[in-house]
Amino acid sequence: MSRTRFPRSATAAIMFVLMAGGAWAQEPSYGPNTYDRTLEALIAHEDIASRGGWPKVPGSVTALKPDSQGPDVAILKQRLMQSGDLSPASLPGEVYDEALVAAVKRFQARHGLSELGTVGRLTLKAMNVPVEVRLNQLTATLERLKGNGFNFAERYVVVNIPGASVEAVENGVVQRKHLAVVGRPDRPSPVLQANITSVNLNPYWTVPMSIVKADIIPHMRKEPDFIAKSNMKLLGAENKEIDPATVKWASLTNPYFYVRQEPGATNSLGQLKIDMPNTEAVYMHDTPKKTLFRNDVRFNSSGCARIEGVRDLAAWLLEGTEWTLPALEAEIAKNERKDIKLKKTVPVAWVYLTGWQGADGLVQFREDIYGLDTPQGIVTSTIQPRKPKPKAAAAEPVVMPAAKVEPRPVPRPAVTATAAN
Repeated sequence: MSRTRFPRSATAAIMFVLMAGGAWAQEPSYGPNTYDRTLEALIAHEDIASRGGWPKVPGSVTALKPDSQGPDVAILKQRLMQSGDLSPASLPGEVYDEALVAAVKRFQARHGLSELGTVGRLTLKAMNVPVEVRLNQLTATLERLKGNGFNFAERYVVVNIPGASVEAVENGVVQRKHLAVVGRPDRPSPVLQANITSVNLNPYWTVPMSIVKADIIPHMRKEPDFIAKSNMKLLGAENKEIDPATVKWASLTNPYFYVRQEPGATNSLGQLKIDMPNTEAVYMHDTPKKTLFRNDVRFNSSGCARIEGVRDLAAWLLEGTEWTLPALEAEIAKNERKDIKLKKTVPVAWVYLTGWQGADGLVQFREDIYGLDTPQGIVTSTIQPRKPKPKAAAAEPVVMPAAKVEPRPVPRPAVTATAAN
């Protein structure tokens, strides 16, 4: 497809068509062309900044509902028109009509929020992020993408940490998309590349020593039966079990044992783990706390990625073998440990994308939950954070120029620029 510069009068209509659902809707958020498309988004947002950015939306818009009327509706329409979520051809005025409901939903989809069609607290917060911050997010993402050397194989998996989401990709098409729960800010999930090697059914959970010290010991000081209630065991030399009652928890600082949680539905890993050996000792797994997937903000783990519908993802990884989803379900029901090796390893990338553009033309943004988009979080940046230009004197409406444009050449060094962990 050729890239054409469209006159400004046509750009908003094109953006609206793309957002209504393009032919590339199933292309992954992270692929070989993500860099170039994100650069296009950077150029488009620089244009918005040069025209004064978008207006601040008042908190009173959270009281609006479909069919509401008033000046707040007009402000909301203007904000969404300027970011390309609302077509400039839509009916003007101060009525919260169907077109505005659809525009709010498009905005929410682009920011990883529940598509409700009304403006809640998180949607209002996202709308009022200045365009200069969005420019910095796109710049930071470009830095992290440069020269990363990931193997975009026929089949691969990507975990976008800020998006708290997982995509299973085959032949350049997203076959499965899953919500995820990733590391909280004080225990962040790492940016890494690895290979998925096996699927573990009814796994043990060997508790990392950092969690033993930070969580298990304080719990035992308050609840002496915590180990037993959590279906855990203390194992010492030669895997000999230790009675928790013999441990002096009040003064313990350096445990002489390790803690293992036994298989079962209450295991912190759930009933399935996807193994991907790496130096950070993280992996993807099930969870007994499935209500966490209902939240728009899903940063609750200690670094690993909990996956909604992880059994479906495991079945995809094991396609071509006897291990179909029903077979996995039947084996899990036995409540016995079993490790299943993949016939061929599948590359996996844990990435930190806070701003990017997909092949459908949608520019996506996610919150910089770990604060890595600041200059301190980027290594050897060569793309300078953009500064706003003076506001245009004319009152011409600002619209999102979403057409495919020829990106300006930007140096792309061979050395990987990664986010600081």
